[in-house]
This record gives sequence, structure tokens and C-alpha cells, in this order.
Amino acid sequence: PGTVVPWVISARGSEALCGQAAALARRVAAGPAASPEAVGWSLVSSRSVFDHRAVAVGETREELMAAVEALATGGTHPALVHPGRAATPQGPGPVLVFPGQGPQWAGMGTALLDTSPVFTARMAECEQALAPYVDWSLTEVVRGTAGAAEMDRVDVVQPVLWAVMVSLAAVWTAHGVRPAAVIGHSQGEIAAACVAGALSLDDGAKVVAGRGKALRRLAGGGAMASLHLSPQRAGELLAGLGDRADGVGLAAVNGPSSTVISGPPEQVAHAVAACREAGGRARPIEVDYASHSPQVDQITDELTQALAGVRPAASTVAFYSTVTAGRIDTTGLDTGYWVTNLRRPVRFADTVRTLLDDGHRVFIETSTHPVLTIGLQESFEETGTDAVTIPTLRRGHGGPAQLARSMAAAFTAGIDIDWTRWFHTDPPPPVIDLPTYAFQRERYWL
Repeated sequence: PGTVVPWVISARGSEALCGQAAALARRVAAGPAASPEAVGWSLVSSRSVFDHRAVAVGETREELMAAVEALATGGTHPALVHPGRAATPQGPGPVLVFPGQGPQWAGMGTALLDTSPVFTARMAECEQALAPYVDWSLTEVVRGTAGAAEMDRVDVVQPVLWAVMVSLAAVWTAHGVRPAAVIGHSQGEIAAACVAGALSLDDGAKVVAGRGKALRRLAGGGAMASLHLSPQRAGELLAGLGDRADGVGLAAVNGPSSTVISGPPEQVAHAVAACREAGGRARPIEVDYASHSPQVDQITDELTQALAGVRPAASTVAFYSTVTAGRIDTTGLDTGYWVTNLRRPVRFADTVRTLLDDGHRVFIETSTHPVLTIGLQESFEETGTDAVTIPTLRRGHGGPAQLARSMAAAFTAGIDIDWTRWFHTDPPPPVIDLPTYAFQRERYWL
């Protein structure tokens, strides 16, 4: 995509990795001027991959050379992705994580629409799937076209996020990253089901669009807030408020110290104020409805009718439900499941612990901004598990450079990446002669 180029370096040990970088820097500096693309392609098209890994990501020869030279001397550089340790086997394989509402930002996805053929094609398929259920254009909303529907509407932002997340998953897959498991938070479960193959794109569009329209009926009557408290402490806080927190309950548990509450606006505001007065951190979430609360009962009939006819399928990708906190048979993702998904609390932290117990160690947040990273890391620390969480895009950084850095982070954590797919020109760049392996020899003579 674009002019961003990865230079991928690996070796059997840390000293050899530095040696590889030093040899590469000398070769590129001394030889005839080779384009960054030619060097990058030569590094990935025919070389073996070892456990000690680093990736330089840049647009210019100078930037890439500076990163490689930093690696050669044991230094750091903004264009260098190098965790400083060997990649390790990652159990059953990577988990793709799909958040609910919250990672959206103006312009998200626009850069990839202009640079990634895979992303663009999948977005077009999502737009076609959404067409029977919405009266606005997905592409126009993402590009911020004048007169396009506003993303502050729940019935717009949720389908848009669904489409973007499904399309980002397609980009990961195109680079060889096939999930061993998926997990979704609230509406993120709809994207997870589509990526796992449990729902068709048409059924996914039907569920996410019907859900958004039903939630509009609750607009103005509810509120949600994030508390930096354990579920037990949050429950004690609400109980201590008595009538002032009437109707407020736990909507989600994202981590050992990350909870979300929902309920009537005034009562949620009381809970936020009480948490802050007690020295805790709390912030309102920018929604005017109360998902995962008794208020959802008001729209159950409408939701059931809108989602009638959903036909889930069995999936070979493990689907971990944040409704049940465990792996489930995806043939059960029918209309009733999606109604329950909106009504019951999101058991994200419990589900992550189940995934850790099952041996998963790399979690890739497949979204436009990593909003679940804190909860994931809290769960890793609580269980004493050496696991990692990796973003895809970040707010304000939605182009090929961020995508390459995220793929580099996954690669250096032990996930196999097909870097040849990054160089999608036809014909590919020329192959140039590069230094042979930097063997680390030891002498044993007295």
C-alpha cells in the first residue's frame, strides 16, 4: 500500500540480528542506488525467517537506513519495530478482537480506501450488504462527503464500525494472518461472527442495522459510563448510593479494574460523581442510551422482528462469546442470541481469561483505535500470562504506515506475516544481491 515499505530482518540470535542489520546497512550504502521497494522485496521474497525479528517501516531510503543502523548498534528509532526479545510460538494462533462502539473517529478508513485494494473491495461488499437496510452510503459517511449521514447517530456509527472492522480483518487475512479464534465486545460480536464465517455479510448487515435502528428508540433515555473499578467495587459503589443509583447496573466488565455501567442519565451521573469523590477514575461514555440494561426490554419485540430469519452457520474458527464467557457452537448465533447480546452484560474479561486458559497469547484488536487494550493487559497481569495485545489502526493514524507497524508488531511477537503481499505491484520490484547470513563464530583456541 502507498509508498510505505517494510524492511524485514531476522536471525537466530540477538547478536546475529544486529550483525544482519549492520551488513544490510553497509550493502545499501556502498552499492548502487537501489529503491526502498527493491530492498524490501529482496528481504522477504527468498529469505528464511528466524525467531529474532525486527522490521524497519518507512517511506524514504534515509528513514529506513537510519532505522537499520539503529538496530545494528542496539539503539532505537521511531521507524524501527523491535521488541528486544525472540518471538515465541503462539499456541493455537492469534485472536482477532472486535470492540463495540468507541473506536470511531472522523476520517477513519479513508486512507486505506485510497491505498489498500483488499480493504476497498471488502468495504464495497459491506456497502452492498447494508444497502437493503439503510438509506445512506457507507463510502460517503467514511469519506465525510458533504450531506452524508452523521456518525453521531447510533444507527449509522454501528454499521460503519462493523464494515470497517470486517474489512480490516480481510486485510490481516490477505497478509496470511488467519485467526484461530475471535472475540467481540457488544456489537463487535457481529463483526466477529462474520469474520469467523458464522454469519454471512448479508446477515451481519441485517443484525447490525436492525440493532442500530432499534437503539434509536432508546435515545435520550439512558447513559453509560466507564469506571476504573473492579466489578465488586463498582457493585458496592452503586449499592451505597441507594435510590440515587436506582436502575443503574453493570453493563460490561472489560478487565479486573475496568467496568462499564448503564442506566438512567441522572443516576449514572451520580455514580460517576461518587466514584470521583472516592478518588477513583470515571468518565461518561458519549451515548444517550443504556445498552445492556433493563431499558433494552422496551425494544425486545422490535429487535426480534427486525432480526428474524438470521441463518447462522457452523464455523471452523473458534467463537468465544462475551455473553456466555466461553466458546460456543456458532449455529446458536440466531435471532434470540443477538437480542440477548444487547440485553445482558458484556463478560469480556471473563472471556479473555477463558482464551488465556486455552493457550491463546496474541490478541489483535481489529479496529480503528485500540479501546480494549487496557482491559486486556489487566487480564494478562492478573493471570500472570505472557501475552500481548496489538492494535491495527490508531485515532489519527489510519494509513499504510500504521498498518505496517501493527503487522510488524504481530510479526515480532511470533505471528507469521506474508510480507510479499505488501508488494502488490505487477511485476514486483527487482531482486538485488544482499549480504549472506551474519554467522556468529566463536573461537576455542587457547
